[in-house]
Amino acid sequence: MGCGTAFLLDMDGVLYHGDRALPGAREFLDAISDHPHLFLTNNPARPPGEVAKRLQAMGLGEIPRERILTTAEATARWLSREKPGFRYFAVGGHGLHQALAEAGTEDPEQADFVVVGEGPGLDFDSLTTGINLILSRGARLVATNPDATVDDWHEGKHRVLPGCGALVAPFEVATEREAVVIGKPEPLLYRMAMERLDSTPEACVMVGDRPDTDITGAARLGMRTALVRTGRFPPGAPWPDPLLRPDWDVASLEALTAAFREAGVLRC
Repeated sequence: MGCGTAFLLDMDGVLYHGDRALPGAREFLDAISDHPHLFLTNNPARPPGEVAKRLQAMGLGEIPRERILTTAEATARWLSREKPGFRYFAVGGHGLHQALAEAGTEDPEQADFVVVGEGPGLDFDSLTTGINLILSRGARLVATNPDATVDDWHEGKHRVLPGCGALVAPFEVATEREAVVIGKPEPLLYRMAMERLDSTPEACVMVGDRPDTDITGAARLGMRTALVRTGRFPPGAPWPDPLLRPDWDVASLEALTAAFREAGVLRC
């Protein structure tokens, strides 16, 4: 059964940058290995099995794909619950298309849902198809996550890419419809994670690097939260919301491991 506290872990900016594991990442994962834990990401572009291989290649150990929950997988599951045997039209990376194809049927003429994720695929033709499905067919607009931008690291160089929030915006503007959002900080992704771990908000700690998604969404559900300032929100940056602060606010995973031990969070 493992120890009592369950951990939900964001990955990019917490455990790694690009293809490089961050200092203390492997030691942190070893420290929570006896606890229920799940890797949780707003990024729908890669399927869980591919994510697991990347983590292993970075020296973070062999991680079963069942311990990885992406917004693509969560979106497909939500669509199946809303309309079993759903038809869809999707814009985004191959991880999104794979997850949807396993649960539904691609149909750019009779789609029940227009699904927007991250990655390539948005152009004039796809935007036109999606708009007309929504306005004429009555398809519902769904976004895997609300992130306006995402960080990209390659050979130590950082750049900013458009996130799902930016890619879904043209559909919302053109149709005057607001997308259903699956990922953090909305509650759906967290709830699916807790279902998989058979846990409750009171028993969970969310570890993330973004106050606006990781921390805010988890805290609203009653989880304890830990902010690691190794991503977009660096040490010294002022906290944006004085009414909603993390339970732990640390500069590194080494510091977080020490803080968890001191607080008794890592005891069975």
